Amino acid sequence: MRRAPAVVAGVFLVTLLAALPLATAVRGMIETSLGRSLRADAVADGVDNDWWQEFTAQASGLGTTFTPSVIGFASTLDSVSSVLDARRPQGQVAGALAIYLAVWTFLSGGILDRYARQRPTRAHGFFAAAGVFFWRLLRLAAVAGIVYWFLFTYMHQWLFDDLYTRLTRDLAVERSAFLWRAALYVLFGSMLIATTLIFDYARVRMVVEDRRSAIGSLVAALGFIVRRRGRVVGLYALNSLVFVVLIGLWALVAPGAGGAGFSMWVGFVLSQAYLLARLLLKLQFMASQTAIFQASLAHARYTAAPEPVWPESPEAERMAGPPSAAPALRRS
Repeated sequence: MRRAPAVVAGVFLVTLLAALPLATAVRGMIETSLGRSLRADAVADGVDNDWWQEFTAQASGLGTTFTPSVIGFASTLDSVSSVLDARRPQGQVAGALAIYLAVWTFLSGGILDRYARQRPTRAHGFFAAAGVFFWRLLRLAAVAGIVYWFLFTYMHQWLFDDLYTRLTRDLAVERSAFLWRAALYVLFGSMLIATTLIFDYARVRMVVEDRRSAIGSLVAALGFIVRRRGRVVGLYALNSLVFVVLIGLWALVAPGAGGAGFSMWVGFVLSQAYLLARLLLKLQFMASQTAIFQASLAHARYTAAPEPVWPESPEAERMAGPPSAAPALRRS
C-alpha cells in the first residue's frame, strides 16, 4: 500500500484534536459531580453503578453521552447500533463531527492525489492539491449528505416502522420477528455500503481525472462500478475482511472498567492503538480503491508522470545531445 507516514500522523492528529474538547468537557462534568469526596476514590478504583446512575439522571447535554457504552468494546457495538437504528448524535457531538468531516474532506483531496501520483508530493504539493480539490469534494459531500439524510430519515422509517410492522403484525413467534428485523438490518446496511462505494469512487474519479462536476463524478463512478463490479466488490470484501479481523482483535484486547494507575494507562494505549489501526485501514481503503481504478482504466500515469530519475532525466538527455539521424537516413 502506498502510504506516507506523515499522512497517517496528520489524520490521527485531526481525530485526536476533534475528540479532545468533548473529552475535556465531560471530564469537567465528572470532576464537578465528584469533587474531593470519598466517592471519587471509589470511582477511581472501579465502576460505581450507584454514582453512575445518579450522574446520568442529572446530566444534560454532552453529559448524557457518558454511559457504560463508552467502555471498551461496548463503544464499538454502540456505534454500529447507532448507525443501524438511525440514532441522531447529541448536539455538541454532531457539531464536532461536522467540523471533523470538513477537515477530513480537505485532507482527502491531498491524500487521494498523493496515492494517484505514486510518489512523495511533499507538504507544499499535498496542501496545494488539498486546496484545489476542497470545494469540489465539499460539493460532492453535500450531495452525499442529502442521500444519507434520505436513507436515514425516510428509508429507515419505511423499513423499520412501516414494513416491519406489516411483516410482523400477525406473527406469534418472537424469533420470526427477530429474523425479519435482522433481514431488514442487512438490507439497510447493504444500501449504506452501496452508497458509500459510489461516493468513494466518485471522489477517486474527481481527483485522478481532475473533474469539477460532482454529478458527473457520481455518474462516472456508478458506470465504473457497474462495469468492474467483480473487482470492485472483491476488493471491498477483502478490505472488509481485514476490518472484521481488526474488530475481532479489538474485542479480545479491549479494556474494561479498571481502576486508576497502570491499568488505566494500558487501557488508554490500547484504545489509541485501535483508533490508529482504524485510520490505517481507512487509508488502505482509499489507496486500494485508487489503485484498482487507475489499473482498470490505464490511469496509472494519468495524474502526473514520476519524477525524473538519473539516467532518464531531462538533464541526462541534454548532456547526451540530440539523437542521431543516421538510422533514419539509412532507412530512407
